[in-house]
Amino acid sequence: MLVLAGCATRPSEADSTAKPDAEGTFPVTIGSVTIDRQPARIVSLSASATETLYALGAGPQVVAVDSTSDYPPQAPHSNLSAFSPDPEAISAYNPDLVLVSEDPSGLSAALAKTGVKTLVLPAPVTLDDAYRQFADLGRATGHQAEGESLARQARDDIDKIVAGTPEPARPLSYYYELDQTYYSLTSTSFVGQIIARFGLANVADGAGTGDYPQLSAEHILRVNPGLIFLADTKCCGQNPDTVAARPGWDTLDAVRQRHVVGLDDDIASRWGPRIVDLARAISDAVKSAEQ
Repeated sequence: MLVLAGCATRPSEADSTAKPDAEGTFPVTIGSVTIDRQPARIVSLSASATETLYALGAGPQVVAVDSTSDYPPQAPHSNLSAFSPDPEAISAYNPDLVLVSEDPSGLSAALAKTGVKTLVLPAPVTLDDAYRQFADLGRATGHQAEGESLARQARDDIDKIVAGTPEPARPLSYYYELDQTYYSLTSTSFVGQIIARFGLANVADGAGTGDYPQLSAEHILRVNPGLIFLADTKCCGQNPDTVAARPGWDTLDAVRQRHVVGLDDDIASRWGPRIVDLARAISDAVKSAEQ
């Protein structure tokens, strides 16, 4: 659930304006992948990786991104699919490095036959995993110092946001909505761990199996959360008014006290540098609930 167009013509070799490897860090090995020289033509099939590449300053090296990579706006969007990657369509961009969040269809093996390296950057389990991925992407693209700086800055920013948010004076619970069928997330999920740092109780904990259980409307009404976070505002048009219109939901404390918070679906489902923005949105909601 954490992985979330238009046409693009094939770029020419001259389109790449990647800077030469000034750091002298190549070859580098990340996991089982060894990258011999600074990649000049990167294809990103991960929206989170795309955001990170541009934050690192590696944007000029990117020749194509998948159809879900809508941020930043200047990324070279294409109709490449992150969910059903086509090796032939990817190869048309003549990449020297391809980034994916998972590789269930054997994409890396198919591209390896043409000499293209594929780096798999899976969804992180913890914040430390996300910070490590920033640093790894920096090393992989010839921006090691920038990657380490980005990881350090994100860690410091989130720590400061948490430290600057007073813990609730009384127990404060929340419901985090992924879609209108009441799929949610627990405190052990990646986003759940971020929210847990603010001292909130998650109404999905113990209510199902796995990190992303499906709750029932009856359960949510019974536990009466003080905060509701909506991660389905863009995909599904949910907002405080639509929530209040659900049968019985106007009795919830979160609805009555106007503590239903709409989040940007993309920020709430990716693990790029904008996780800091997610932490800030959670902090603002907690502060508002305590006023």
